[in-house]
Amino acid sequence: MADGRRMKSKVSFRKLYNFSCFRSSLKEEHGQIGQRGFSRIVYCNDPDNPEQLQLRYRNNYVSTTKYTALSFIPKSLFEQFRRVANIYFIIVACVSFSPLAPYTASSILAPLLVVIGATMAKEGVEDWRRWKQDIEANNRKVVVYGQNQTFEETRWKNLRVGDLVKVYKDEYFPADLFLVSSSYDDGVCYVETSNLDGETNLKVKHALDVTASLHDEGSFQHFKAVIKCEDPNDDLYAFVGTLHLDGQYPLSLQQILLRDSKLQNTEYVYGVVIFTGHETKVMQNATDPPSKRSKIERKMDKIIYILFSTLIMMSFVGSVFFGIETKNDIHDGKLMRWYLRPDEATVFYDPRRASLAAFFHFLTGLMLYQYLIPISLYVSIEIVKVLQTIFINQDQDMYYVETDKPARARTSNLNEELGQVDAILSDKTGTLTCNSMEFVKCSIAGIAYGRGLTEVERALAKKKGDVPTEVGDTSLDAEGSKAELIDTGRPIKGFNFKDERIMNGQWVKEAHSDIIQKFFRVLALCHTAIPDFNRETGEISYEAESPDEAAFVVAARELGFEFYDRTQTSISLHELDHESGKIVDRSYKLLHVLEFSSARKRMSVIVRNIENQLLLLCKGADSVMFERLSKEAQVFKDDTIIHIKKYAEAGLRTLVIAYRELSEQEFKPWEEEFLKAQTSVTADRDELVDAVADKIERDLILLGATAVEDKLQKGVPECIEKLANAGIRIWVLTGDKMETAINIGYACSLLRRGMKQIVITLDSPNVTDLEKKGDKEAIAKASISSITKQIQEGIAELSSTKESSVTFGLIIDGKSLSFALDKNLKKSFLELAMKCASVICCRSTPKQKALVTRLVKKGTGKITLAIGDGANDVGMLQEADIGVGICGVEGVQAVMSSDFAIAQFHFLERLLLVHGHWCYRRISMMICYFFYKNITFGFTLFWFEAYASFSGKPAYNDWYMSLYNVFFTSLPVIALGVFDQDVSARFCLKYPLLYQEGVKNYLFSWQYILGWMFNGFLCSMIIFFLTTNSIKDQSFQKDGKVVDFEILGVLMYTCVVWTVNCQMALSINYFTWIQHIFIWGSIALWYLFLVVYGAISPILSTTAYQVLVEACAPSPFYWMAALLVVVSALLPYFSYKAFQITFHPMYRDVIQRTRMQGSQESIELPFQVERKEEHPNEGLRNRV
Repeated sequence: MADGRRMKSKVSFRKLYNFSCFRSSLKEEHGQIGQRGFSRIVYCNDPDNPEQLQLRYRNNYVSTTKYTALSFIPKSLFEQFRRVANIYFIIVACVSFSPLAPYTASSILAPLLVVIGATMAKEGVEDWRRWKQDIEANNRKVVVYGQNQTFEETRWKNLRVGDLVKVYKDEYFPADLFLVSSSYDDGVCYVETSNLDGETNLKVKHALDVTASLHDEGSFQHFKAVIKCEDPNDDLYAFVGTLHLDGQYPLSLQQILLRDSKLQNTEYVYGVVIFTGHETKVMQNATDPPSKRSKIERKMDKIIYILFSTLIMMSFVGSVFFGIETKNDIHDGKLMRWYLRPDEATVFYDPRRASLAAFFHFLTGLMLYQYLIPISLYVSIEIVKVLQTIFINQDQDMYYVETDKPARARTSNLNEELGQVDAILSDKTGTLTCNSMEFVKCSIAGIAYGRGLTEVERALAKKKGDVPTEVGDTSLDAEGSKAELIDTGRPIKGFNFKDERIMNGQWVKEAHSDIIQKFFRVLALCHTAIPDFNRETGEISYEAESPDEAAFVVAARELGFEFYDRTQTSISLHELDHESGKIVDRSYKLLHVLEFSSARKRMSVIVRNIENQLLLLCKGADSVMFERLSKEAQVFKDDTIIHIKKYAEAGLRTLVIAYRELSEQEFKPWEEEFLKAQTSVTADRDELVDAVADKIERDLILLGATAVEDKLQKGVPECIEKLANAGIRIWVLTGDKMETAINIGYACSLLRRGMKQIVITLDSPNVTDLEKKGDKEAIAKASISSITKQIQEGIAELSSTKESSVTFGLIIDGKSLSFALDKNLKKSFLELAMKCASVICCRSTPKQKALVTRLVKKGTGKITLAIGDGANDVGMLQEADIGVGICGVEGVQAVMSSDFAIAQFHFLERLLLVHGHWCYRRISMMICYFFYKNITFGFTLFWFEAYASFSGKPAYNDWYMSLYNVFFTSLPVIALGVFDQDVSARFCLKYPLLYQEGVKNYLFSWQYILGWMFNGFLCSMIIFFLTTNSIKDQSFQKDGKVVDFEILGVLMYTCVVWTVNCQMALSINYFTWIQHIFIWGSIALWYLFLVVYGAISPILSTTAYQVLVEACAPSPFYWMAALLVVVSALLPYFSYKAFQITFHPMYRDVIQRTRMQGSQESIELPFQVERKEEHPNEGLRNRV
């Protein structure tokens, strides 16, 4: 099979998966062909057919870019002006061309163009990268059948509907194809769809009998057919169509190969293109993920509105006073301010129309005070966030060597929210565990086999204070506990079983050797795995639908039942004969495979052995298997149940193994009924098939049970413990049984020693009795009553221990969870859950995972993070504020739907406690500092206008104001957002409670924001009033000249630049050479600008002409006044900070002090810090 040779047989291999040798009848949906939604017509192997050309189907070119060359400028501009601040600035820029403007139009247009241009350039670069990826995909090569009756190579983008293509093993399908035939005679092929649905297990597709025989170029010369099918849609799991080729043949998804899925274990296939380009199902599903905005960004919008309101108020106050002053300029016919010539004033200053002049002044004020709104804030934040994601992506401590997977930030919008996570909702399998199953224990004929301890057993022993032993499974089987274990040599993937009683062929000596033989024979036969023989090494590997199934086949091989070949109708084994002790080859005729489903919870195969016996081999969950056992075949049922329970307690996943022998008289009628159900066209076809399958899966003979271990990922217990110490609640949402989930909880430190458990379950006698009666209304009523009672009891228990240090863990099963999520119960359930340190939801469905995530997010108002690795976790990841995908073995669907991707769960510790903490601090301080420096600058304009009788005259030169946010203060704040660290990464991990700073939102609370705003307001007052009063009635130069308007503007502006940059120096915790260059370089740049700009002709430089070189620099008063004002402006913040650190230190202040002192002792929190940090969840309790 591995070499791709064709195998001939009377019975089709698709019978394995479709349970039928016959052609299906036309389904009801096929009657819709030709109607609306089902109008597509494809001329197979005839793309140039005139009728098809008239249909004008799209080509196969795919574009995922946001813009085109023509649409980039208009669409990008539209994106920029969706921000209310940018709309304001463009309106101001337009009005600046009128006489109302207090400055020239170019001075406001220039910075606006720089900011918008930088953002547009960023958008363009990102779209250019997408364009390059599209080019790569569109130019992949594929072989297509040409007009000269030979296959020729062409590019994906050149494919047309109707083209016949040939796709080879390990290649991706270039479009949605109709499967014509494959390298197998019956048209079977194997497809991996991980790019579509995240599942790595192989799916079987098969061609129709009428086309399966087409295999060479000559056979395609006369192949002309017509396909009538559904129109393009996004349903990956359904297809309706009809093939017209000497008759009508219904098409289903079994004959469709979807674009971006990969051909596996098949040498080649032939297919006809049905859907191309953006009409393919994968592109129809290519929707943008939900738009997520961080809470800080949403709060920032509110701050902008506050500043807008302040701006309007300042303009209104100025216009009122201006109107009053203007009206009084002519009093009783006298000119009060005669030098302004109010008798000849324009409409803007006309005392006779003072109200109109005041209105125009109001408009002037709106432009004058625009500097309260930081024009470069948005673009600066975007730059900082992109740089932060680069540091996350390049963090070597989050790089997983084994799979060559670094951490990856797939969005930069949510960086700061990584530092504010209050609750983590995690999948278990593949997220906390490796999703790499190992066969470790089994129970056969009531005897437990398998030595050693699992990770869960070690954790339980540690919890009890026992010393765990590595060997001797005395808890399950006392006999042989002191026996020496046999070394099996090199490790085998999927097999970690040790027991000298049955290994190395020793099982033939056991009393129940015949049952052991049947047990492992079932494992070797009851599966859909595919053997892959490596000719170089001589080894056989297996492609299986799940890691569990692969582990069973490997276990059977290691115990003497090697599955080595599969044909369309048979499975071949190398068996160890228990009588002769020799390896013999046995072949079993494969008749039917009854596949596993979540509803059936079991899988069966029906085979015929060489003795002509009909055997039904079955494996499944204990909840459905024990009720199907024959009453006469339950000799060791009780012992098996005990073992299964102990396996579950050890964190193992169990399956029950059974079989039965069928008679010909029973099998023939059943097969007829089964095939009839398979070919039915009714809506309840699946139910009919399950019902018929259920009839044969009865009176089974119990053989035993398997136990496989899904090992925890490295570092998971330590990571969870560290996150819990950081005050983060952790929820695990798993499909495992309660016993397994609880013990996994102990193994990964989710449940800890001394933690009390609150268990909510419906496994009560009352509910069980009602379930047996089948009264659904009574069951629902009793269940809701039971869940309500248990929740109330849990809340009462928590309330009674509120003052103690006891922590609680909540465990709830899936059945109970469905009722707890009811609109009448979910509030009380959330109240209970949020008071617990850990929550485990067992038997959870993907929909329940998403609903629980939504409940936690909306109910608490806090940041939630969901983490998972499979397609079943996508809903949870998209529902949470932050979605983290694990690059595991379940495909890429979770990663593609996530905001951040990591290779191992324990990297979450560093992602949150280090990068999250830093990003939150940096972004918060950056935004607060932005508003501080703009308020400082903007209010000096207001004070000066009041000083100048609200004349509307700005205090500074036009270009001073325009370049303030762009050059003189922008770079230091970017350096703050990228490089600042309050404590090092080592201290972030050593003292996880520091993380609560972000959860509590200390650095972006209204108190903190208003504090920075007040600081800016205070600095503006000190700068203006101290500057103006220090120069009053004094000469400024040696010749006795006093300060004029130009010098006052330069002096005030110098003080502002020095103050805001030195304020940055005081705020930074971690200096690098880059910050020194940016801070002191920005100040130096101001002086350099004055020299260069002042040297330009006074026609252009106006008030700045030679003002520094000739007036300010030679004057000692200029330098002394600037020094005095800057020190005075910084003194209030410096005093406050010194008082706060000394008498009311935050946790970070204590850590910083310890770091500076070089102490290695553990930090004792001062009383003030303890009060704030001791109960990080108290606010949530009050909210709930």
